[in-house]
Amino acid sequence: MLLEALLAILIFSLGVLAIVGMQATAVQDLSESKYRTDAALLANQILAEMWGNSGNLAAYAYAGGGAPAPLQTWVSAVQAKLPGAATFPPTIVLGANNQVTVTVRWRAARETGLGSGPHSYQAVAYITCCQ
Repeated sequence: MLLEALLAILIFSLGVLAIVGMQATAVQDLSESKYRTDAALLANQILAEMWGNSGNLAAYAYAGGGAPAPLQTWVSAVQAKLPGAATFPPTIVLGANNQVTVTVRWRAARETGLGSGPHSYQAVAYITCCQ
């Protein structure tokens, strides 16, 4: 009877450990989804600003270093909301026919030693109004 009780406690303990592991994975996934949502919000925010100032579209080109005046606040917001965004700065590429590609990148602190690249969110829009 004592052996049965010990086996029951062992099985129960393994079940509790499995639930704790699932909870940790759920919290990690929640963090990743929050970062992806923040990146989408930030990319759409700068695209909306560019739509509003479409006559000055060339001022929004940004390769990741030395933010122009219209982008300084936005770049600061990206770096504040997304981990590792200072290491992997966002970019804004202006293409033909007023195609705008906004790429926001980040890497969580726990992923630094894994050797994987940063996560990224990319939004593409054609800004053709009022030029």
